Amino acid sequence: MLNISIKAEPIFELFGFPITNAFLTSLVVLLILFVGSRYYDQQIKSRKKSQLFYFIHLLLTESYTLFKGILRENTDVLFPLVGAFFFFILLQNWFGLLPGVGSLLVRGQHNTELIPFFRGASADLNTTLALGLVSVVAMQYYGVRFLGWSGYLKKYFNFSNPINFFLGILEIISEISRVLSFSFRLFGNVFAGEVLLLVIAFLIPILVSFPFFMMEIFVGFVQALVFSMLTAVFLSMAVAKHHG
Repeated sequence: MLNISIKAEPIFELFGFPITNAFLTSLVVLLILFVGSRYYDQQIKSRKKSQLFYFIHLLLTESYTLFKGILRENTDVLFPLVGAFFFFILLQNWFGLLPGVGSLLVRGQHNTELIPFFRGASADLNTTLALGLVSVVAMQYYGVRFLGWSGYLKKYFNFSNPINFFLGILEIISEISRVLSFSFRLFGNVFAGEVLLLVIAFLIPILVSFPFFMMEIFVGFVQALVFSMLTAVFLSMAVAKHHG
C-alpha cells in the first residue's frame, strides 16, 4: 500500500525531544560535511594530496567563483555561509534519493505502524523553515555588521517623507515574507519530486522510472543552487550602502 506523509514521523524521543526520521537524515548529512571538511583541512597540510582532495578543491573553487560574481568584494566574508547552504541542501536533496531512504521501515514512536527510518530532510517543512530563518536572520546580521545600526535602520525607518516611510514598512514585510518563500519553495519542489518518484516506482517497473530519478537529481541540484543564489543576492543587497 502506498503511504505518503507530508510531515516527518518521530522515531523516538530524547530527553522529551522527538527525533524524527528527517532529523536523523540531517544529522547524517552534517556528519558527512564535518568529516569531509576535516579531511580537506588535513589534506591541505599534507605534502601528498589525494584524488579526493583535488575533487573537493575543484568543487569549492568553482562554487567560490560562481558566488563571487554576486558577492564581489564581500565574497571572502559571505561565501562560507552561502557555500554551506549550497552543499548542505544539495546533499540533503541527493541523500533523499538514495536506495533505502524511505524504504527502510521501522516501528514508530507509538508502535502504531511502520514508518521510514530515514526521510529526505528537504522534504520536511521544519528543515526548510529553519534554513529560511537562518538565511533571513543572517541578512539582518550582516546588514548591521557592514552598515552599522544607523545605516541598517535607515532602510526601514525613513521619515524624510511619507513615501519613504511606507517603502520602509514594505521592506520589513518583504524581509519577513522571505522566510516563507525560501522554506515553501524548497519544501514544495523537493517533496513533490519525492512523491513523483514514489508513485512512479509503485506503478511501473524500476527501469522505466530511471529517467525520473535522473531528473530529480538535476532538480535537487537546481533547488540547492536557487536557495543559495537567492541568499547571496539578498545578502549582497543587505550589505550595500544606500545613497540618497
